[in-house]
Amino acid sequence: MGTTLKATLIGGGIGSLAAAAFMIRDGGIPAQNISILEALPRLGGSLDADGDGRMGYSLRGGRMLTTDNYECTWDLFKTIPSIITPEKTVFQETIEFNEIFKSHAMARLVDCRRAKVHVSSMGFSMQDRLELLKLSSADEAELGANCITDWLSPAFFESEFWFMWVTTFAFQPWHSAVEFKRYLHRFMMEFSRIETLAGVKRTIYNQYDSLVLPLQRWLQEQGVHFEMNCTVTDMDIQTEQGAHTVTGLHYQRDDGNTGFIDIGAGDLVFFQNASMTDASSLGSMQSAPEKRNKAHSGGWDLWGKIATGRPEFGNPATFNSRIAQSLWESFTVTLSDPAFFNQMIAFSGNQPGTGGLVTFKDSNWLMSVVLPHQPHFANQPADVQVFWGYALSPDRVGNFVAKPMADCNGEEILRELCGHLRFDLDTVQTANCIPCRMPYITSMFMPRQLGDRPLPVPAESKNLAFISQFVEIPEDVVFTVEYSVRVAQLAVYQLLKIDHEVPPITAHDKSVKVQFEALLKALK
Repeated sequence: MGTTLKATLIGGGIGSLAAAAFMIRDGGIPAQNISILEALPRLGGSLDADGDGRMGYSLRGGRMLTTDNYECTWDLFKTIPSIITPEKTVFQETIEFNEIFKSHAMARLVDCRRAKVHVSSMGFSMQDRLELLKLSSADEAELGANCITDWLSPAFFESEFWFMWVTTFAFQPWHSAVEFKRYLHRFMMEFSRIETLAGVKRTIYNQYDSLVLPLQRWLQEQGVHFEMNCTVTDMDIQTEQGAHTVTGLHYQRDDGNTGFIDIGAGDLVFFQNASMTDASSLGSMQSAPEKRNKAHSGGWDLWGKIATGRPEFGNPATFNSRIAQSLWESFTVTLSDPAFFNQMIAFSGNQPGTGGLVTFKDSNWLMSVVLPHQPHFANQPADVQVFWGYALSPDRVGNFVAKPMADCNGEEILRELCGHLRFDLDTVQTANCIPCRMPYITSMFMPRQLGDRPLPVPAESKNLAFISQFVEIPEDVVFTVEYSVRVAQLAVYQLLKIDHEVPPITAHDKSVKVQFEALLKALK
């Protein structure tokens, strides 16, 4: 099997890269038999990062990492060499970095007076505690397509816990109660330290430079074939006796040329069905990002085509039909003057890379910023600093800028930020702020029914696997690097019939110690 089977992966995000690595490492598939087709000019998907010190850097976002969870991610990166120190693995490099730069946020929440909010208490009433316990104990069938607001009273959404939890994980009150419950269990260890984010681990650079590039280089060295600027527009699927087999792929290149890939008997196809960063757009210091939708996204289009008449392939309309409920904006700021960083260090008490999100809880936009360890990019000049921020409510008029964030350029976002911090605008005089609009960034949190997300390998599929944030894995949580890697590992092991256990989800929520610490925190 290993000498003849070919695999084609649609999409070049972390899920496809991980799947290719597992096929080589654990499945014995020759790397030259693996092809990855990516619509963009670079790999990485939602973990992309780009720019330079002169034109400015841009990050759409960065996923939270832990070493207490993320079993499949670290199983992979324990075997991928670091680019910085090739004699070490990416996992070893990350562990050593975090032993030096430990997370302990000292300004997690800031109020309208620019005062640090006392966050040792979660701000729960007894009703909040009882409702939270009831939700976290409910069966997923009972929760169904309920929203979080169907289970928790309005006062809960004003608690210190809510502001810290939702800005750490990007929830909204109207999001899925099932997903919220899963997060409460998967990250129960973080409950007792949510105000300091002590459980958060960081890579040396941004996750593109520190995770994507080492994995990409390793795959290239093995001989994996990459096709960039190549969009798969349709699949030929043959159905016999209820079983689906992909027999061909239609694609179009950026230059307009089209083509066809024959999928032979026994060959495999892995499909990243949509992306949380589909249809995203960048602005500048002078212009707001363009407002795009699924018409600008090939991933949603292809998933919709193959799911029509095949309910086992999921229901993309559940996730892509409500932009107002899945949209937020991020922004990346590049500075050549240390004034802003110096004032943030003095205000927060944290050196860059040791704090977490600083959230302005009274911000109409619900804005947060984080100062990572510098340099944050591998090519970042020594005299340049970079930080990142985001806002969960870009449709609302700002506190200091009289317009919605969605209509703001970089200069206006900086003005709003300095207003909350009471910083003089001179601190950002040299700044280049690049905003990024992401209409589907939390679409995977939308309330859903069982079956709206396909299984990694649907029972009716002979050679097609789904690997994305829109796939169903019991108990695990979307909007994480771990989810993409776990889906990839499950799909590869199932299609290749690999007789090796995928690392199980660590049941921290079953630990008496973790449960007790969470209870104590909830009672404060």
